[in-house]
Amino acid sequence: MGSATDKASDRADDSPLNLPHRAAYLGMPAFPEAAAVSTRDSRLRSNLRHATHTIRAKRAQAVAELADWDRLRGAGAAIKDRTLRHLDHYLVQLEESVTRAGGTVHWAADAAEANRIVTELVRATGETEVVKVKSMTTQEIGLNEALEQAGIHAYETDLAELIVQLGDDLPSHILVPAIHRNRGEIRDIFRDRMAGWGRPAPEGLSDRPADLAEAARVHLREKFLRAKVGVSGANFMVAETGTLVVVESEGNGRMCLTLPETLISVVGIEKIVPTWRDLEVFLQTLPRSSTAERMNPYTSMWTGTTDGDGPRSFHLVLLDNGRTDTLADQVGRQALRCIRCSACLNVCPVYERAGGHAYGSPYPGPIGAILTPQLRGLASPLEESLPYASSLCGACFEVCPVAIDIPEVLVHLRERVVEGGTVTLRGTRTVIKPARKHRAERAMMRAARWTFDHPGALRHGQRLLSRTRGLHPGRLPGPGRAWTDTRELPDVPAESFRDWWARTRGDTT
Repeated sequence: MGSATDKASDRADDSPLNLPHRAAYLGMPAFPEAAAVSTRDSRLRSNLRHATHTIRAKRAQAVAELADWDRLRGAGAAIKDRTLRHLDHYLVQLEESVTRAGGTVHWAADAAEANRIVTELVRATGETEVVKVKSMTTQEIGLNEALEQAGIHAYETDLAELIVQLGDDLPSHILVPAIHRNRGEIRDIFRDRMAGWGRPAPEGLSDRPADLAEAARVHLREKFLRAKVGVSGANFMVAETGTLVVVESEGNGRMCLTLPETLISVVGIEKIVPTWRDLEVFLQTLPRSSTAERMNPYTSMWTGTTDGDGPRSFHLVLLDNGRTDTLADQVGRQALRCIRCSACLNVCPVYERAGGHAYGSPYPGPIGAILTPQLRGLASPLEESLPYASSLCGACFEVCPVAIDIPEVLVHLRERVVEGGTVTLRGTRTVIKPARKHRAERAMMRAARWTFDHPGALRHGQRLLSRTRGLHPGRLPGPGRAWTDTRELPDVPAESFRDWWARTRGDTT
C-alpha cells in the first residue's frame, strides 16, 4: 500500500549500489548487533529521516481534521478487544459466512502448514506462477521462498515490494517496504534487474518518480494479464458476511483480486471485525494513520465467488502461527489490535536511526518489538533483544489508532526475558533460561528490593556512598559495563536527602 517512489527519500546520488542478499529473517543477529551496523550507514539514515519526517507531518495534518479522533481511537480499541475476547465465536461465524458465499476455508496452525496448504492449492491449478498483493502475513511465513522451492514463481506487484524483490532485498517498513532506498538506487535496481524477471526497464530510465512508476506499470501489466492465480492477505475480515477487505493506493491489489481465476488469501486470525458497522471505524483511522489520506484510493471488498465476475475459486487460509499464545497473555494480547498502519514506526527515534532490517522480522519498529517476540516466542537472542529496542519515550502509543500501549508491553516482555521460566509455544513446552546479564540484573533487583525493605540498611548505604563518592568509577564493571557504555553514571551528592532532611528539619525518621 503506497507508492515507494513518492514516499522514499527524494535524494538521489551516484554512490555504488549496495544490494544485501535476501536471507531468511530467522537466524539474524540480535538487535544491538544489527543496529550497530545500520546506524553507521549515513545514506540509510538520511533516507529514513527524510521519509519518516515527511509521512509523520502529513499524518498529523490528516488526523487534526477530525474533531472526534480520540473517540474513533477509543472505539477502534474497544472493537478489537471485544473481538479478541470472543475470537472463537467470530472465527466460526466467519467460516460459515465464507463457505455460504462459495469460498473454502483452511486452518493453519503455523507457517509450515500455511505454506503447505497454499503450495498444494497452486499445484492443483497446474500453474507455476502467481501474482501477489502486498501482504505482511505471507512475509511472516516466508511464502515466496516456500513456493520457489516448489517450482512456483511468486511476483510481487506492489511497487515497493517489487523494488525489494528485484533488489534481492528485505522489506524494512510496514507501509513502504523500500523506504531505505532513494530514487537513484531504485532506478539502478530497475535497470540492472528488471529484465531477469520479465519486461526490461526502458532505455535511458531516469530517477523521476513518474518514470519509475511507468516502468513498473509496464513490467507488471503482462504478469497481471497472464496470471491465473492470485495470492493476497487482507486488512480486515467481516464475520457477519464473510467479506474480506484490502486497502491500497496503487491499484495493483485490485488487479490481483479480480483478474486471476483462483484467489488464495492468507490472513491472521486477529484480522476479524464482527460487523460492517465496526469496519466503518477502521476505514477512517487506517488511511489517515498510514498514508495520511482521508480514504484509500482503492478499497477492494469481496465475498466468496460470483458467477461471471472475478475469480472462479476462492480459498481463505486462516493463520494462527503464535497468535493464540499471544492472546493468552493479558498484557501482551493488545498487540493483536494492530491494523498495520505503521504510524508507530514513523515517530520512533530508534527505528529512524536503526532502520527496519535491524529488527530481523517482517514487523519492524515498535510494533515489531512487541509482536515478533510473542509470535515466535523468546526463542533466540534476537527475540530476547527486541523488547529492549526502545527508549520508552511513548510516542508510539500517542499515535497508535487503536491505542496499543506499546511501552507497557515492552516492559512486560522485558520482565519475561529477565525472569525466564517455562512457556508453552504452539503446544510445545520450552524452557527459557535468562542470559547471564539478565541473571545478574535479576540478582541486583532482588538486592535493591531487600535494601528498600530495610530502612536502616538503606540509610547506612546512602551515607557510605556519599563519603566514598570520590572513588566511584565512571563505568560499571562486569555485567554493568554494557549499561554504562551508552550512559553516564550520575554524581553522588555530598549529602543524602535523608541526612539533609534530618539536619534542616530535625527529623530523624
